[in-house]
Amino acid sequence: MERTQRYSRREFLGAMGAGVVGLALPDRARGQDSQQDGQGASPGPRTTMSGPMRESAYRPVVLPPKPGAKSSMSDVQRDALEHQLHCQCGCTLDVFTCRTTDFTCPVSPPMHSDIVNLVLGGYTAVEILDAFRRTYGERVLMSPVREGFNWAGYVAPFVALGAATVAVGALIRRWRETPAPASAAGVGAASPADASGATPDEMARLEAAIRDDTH
Repeated sequence: MERTQRYSRREFLGAMGAGVVGLALPDRARGQDSQQDGQGASPGPRTTMSGPMRESAYRPVVLPPKPGAKSSMSDVQRDALEHQLHCQCGCTLDVFTCRTTDFTCPVSPPMHSDIVNLVLGGYTAVEILDAFRRTYGERVLMSPVREGFNWAGYVAPFVALGAATVAVGALIRRWRETPAPASAAGVGAASPADASGATPDEMARLEAAIRDDTH
């Protein structure tokens, strides 16, 4: 009887300790533990080289086929077109590179399917790029369209470089055309008349007087 009471008291104290520890744990930790016990360790968020993957970023780009539509380009040309479109999963890759290197990407395959359907629908590369641009915005293009503000941003660096080159060239020509200052020797070679401030007539009379005195 005494042993039974001792065991019961020990079990009671152990149960109380477990309850206190359980209350001390945050609800999130207990939820994670129960989820891991039931389903195993849960995977973390999927990421790309640029940050979290935007799995819901895909938007359908669908246009009705043109009358009597035929494929507007070859597979090689279509792949080249995909290099001009930015995958929207959150990476920095184009659609072709992303779908052929990251087989876990959920965005580039449906974007590729849209491109294939548009090509089969008879749409040209320019028309397909415009369709994706209308759906996703400017960010879907690997290179901005050279028009409006984008064109100014594209041309401005070259204009600035050209202006700087012209300015440097003008400055170099100015330096070459500036006359060199008179040397100290040239200043010392000034005539006595210039040094004394006498006029030529006065110098002539002075020279005549000196000749008369010597004779």
